[in-house]
Amino acid sequence: MTTPPLPGRGDDDDDPDRPHAPDHPDEPVPPGWENPAVRADRRLVELLQELRVLQTGVQIVFAFLLGVAFTPRFSQLSDAQQDIYVATLLLTVVAAAVLATPVALHRGLFRHPAKARIVDVSARIAQLGLLLLATALTGAVLLVLDVILGTPAAVAVSAAIALIFAALWFVLPWAVRRATRERP
Repeated sequence: MTTPPLPGRGDDDDDPDRPHAPDHPDEPVPPGWENPAVRADRRLVELLQELRVLQTGVQIVFAFLLGVAFTPRFSQLSDAQQDIYVATLLLTVVAAAVLATPVALHRGLFRHPAKARIVDVSARIAQLGLLLLATALTGAVLLVLDVILGTPAAVAVSAAIALIFAALWFVLPWAVRRATRERP
């Protein structure tokens, strides 16, 4: 009786060049192959490292927004600008909470046997956090440019910024994943 191959290393499970598990228990394990538990551990460590980088950005934006409210010029903002400010501040706080959730999940479920599921859930949560962060950053740009350049220019530039975030953070990874799956 042969054992079915287990998933190998990396996110490219369909990669024909990736080492596969041996078909028979007596065969040697190829270099670079990792069992599902080791793979889940590696993926979680990689995700948590990526989230550390994002958290720094969120903290910088949040600090900027907190400072803005205490400047003398803040009272001169229009009602619409103050609404943009409040929405951006709240988006930033929620982005921080969402991007920290995988860390809390990891701590709360430490040594839990379903680490692969924890990684999958955490990756989806991180995607939501990226969306919230992109929206918050776009809102910050909108607020600053509205004060400096006026509403029409601010809206145009902010729309372009939102498209850049969408293209780089969401469309590009999707396109690369799709192209990788379709290669011969």
